[in-house]
Amino acid sequence: MKKIVLTGGGTAGHVYPALAVAEELQDCELHYLGGEGIEKEILAKYKNITYHTIPTVKFERKLTLRNFLIPFKLAKSIKCAKNVLQEIDPDVIFSKGGFVAVPVAVAGKFENIPVVSHESDLTLGLANKVILRCCDVMCTTFEETAKQNKKCKYTGQPIRSQIFHGNKLNLFKNNLPTILILGGSLGAKTINEFIFSILDNLTEQYNILHICGKNNYKKTSHKNYHLVPYADNIEDYYATADVVISRAGSGVINELLALNKPMLLVPLSKSNSRGDQIENSNLFEKMGFAQVLTEKNLNLDNLKNKLNLLAKNSEKIKKKMQKYAKTDAVLQISKILKKY
Repeated sequence: MKKIVLTGGGTAGHVYPALAVAEELQDCELHYLGGEGIEKEILAKYKNITYHTIPTVKFERKLTLRNFLIPFKLAKSIKCAKNVLQEIDPDVIFSKGGFVAVPVAVAGKFENIPVVSHESDLTLGLANKVILRCCDVMCTTFEETAKQNKKCKYTGQPIRSQIFHGNKLNLFKNNLPTILILGGSLGAKTINEFIFSILDNLTEQYNILHICGKNNYKKTSHKNYHLVPYADNIEDYYATADVVISRAGSGVINELLALNKPMLLVPLSKSNSRGDQIENSNLFEKMGFAQVLTEKNLNLDNLKNKLNLLAKNSEKIKKKMQKYAKTDAVLQISKILKKY
């Protein structure tokens, strides 16, 4: 039986695509190397995948003394990952990126284990810039990204099969259109606080499904409003929504693309990121899949204008999505892995 190690984490956006690929690897012995973060919490539900905890270290995008300790902590992480890999003796490693994956990919290189990675965003993040040096193949969500290096191969974004089998939630007793609001697995404080402040106005015209993130949850009740901190059954929320307001992480926006859901994207600003969400959202707006609203322009009038544009052009947007959406990434990546 072929042995395959999966790795990646820090956010759910790094974990779920790896698990999507794992669905096509049921005839393999599967292991997952990760830290003590959300990846460990999610993997606890997957009994067919053996989880191995290794120490991880994250680079912080601000001036802090903690960043000077990274080389020493990373060396420890790599050593630990090497020990686990020697014990497992896998045929290949699949890395979904994020800081969690770096020591595993580097250790795999040292141990002469083939590494296949995946980049979700339009441009490579810091972790995948390091991993690119260690990997044999870097799969990409976007065709434009694959042109950056000869190691890159355009596959699209791996999406879990359950995403396509959602059931509409019977939560509202009216015929108003339903908006789903997402902030990612860790929440989006700016979006959440804004939505809380305009509920009176917004719920006059829409039903609101709001997934706010575990760190931003506060008990709030309102007519035509349903709030949860996190949703394991995200496919049911997708199925219920007419339009989605979200950050612009590649994982979620490509799920929405595959489901033909018009979206209003509020990308994370450059002051809090490397700007990858801005790139993703601008591309989706250019291709006609989304409207974009920056944090600095986030107010009720602008929000309603964008929502009205989405409603007016809904059928046109869905037709464009149907033409472009690529849904065979899982199969493509699993075939690459099984070659090793």
